[in-house]
Amino acid sequence: MGVEASTAFKVGSRRFEFAPHNCFACGQLNAHGLHLVLHGQADGCWTELSLPQRFEGWEGIVHGGILAAILDEVMAWALVGQDSWGLTARLSIEFKRPVQIGQAIRAEGWMTEKRRRLLRTHGQILDGATGALLATGEAVYVAADERRKRELKERYQFRLVDDPAGTAATRPQQAGGRP
Repeated sequence: MGVEASTAFKVGSRRFEFAPHNCFACGQLNAHGLHLVLHGQADGCWTELSLPQRFEGWEGIVHGGILAAILDEVMAWALVGQDSWGLTARLSIEFKRPVQIGQAIRAEGWMTEKRRRLLRTHGQILDGATGALLATGEAVYVAADERRKRELKERYQFRLVDDPAGTAATRPQQAGGRP
């Protein structure tokens, strides 16, 4: 039930596209949202961004709830990339270091286990310049049934499109063989 060994995410490999919607994290219609550009492949999802001052908690530091939303989003879209859709049932975040306003970050998520209707994921936020680990997350999602999955696919018109720019990146290895 542990996190799989470190594997590579190919930067720029594919990008998620979907119909306009109002999601705070990935929707383009939410004027106050994050407007995340999500990338994915068979083993996960990632995004890169820096956060403006409107997402500040303590002075100069990104609010932890915003980081939790980003982790939830990349972990959830990692499921979609494997044709699983679900709702967050449990989310656990461990903050390692503060994320500064304007700091380049990279968030990654991947599925670690699929059991009937329970889907487990792991995610991390890395410093975009140094690769230092800033936060980790684990989540459990309740999978949508086939009827609901068809409805979601139709509503969001989800697809992965080629996004050839980029280089290879890997998840950093941590003690105990866990990324």
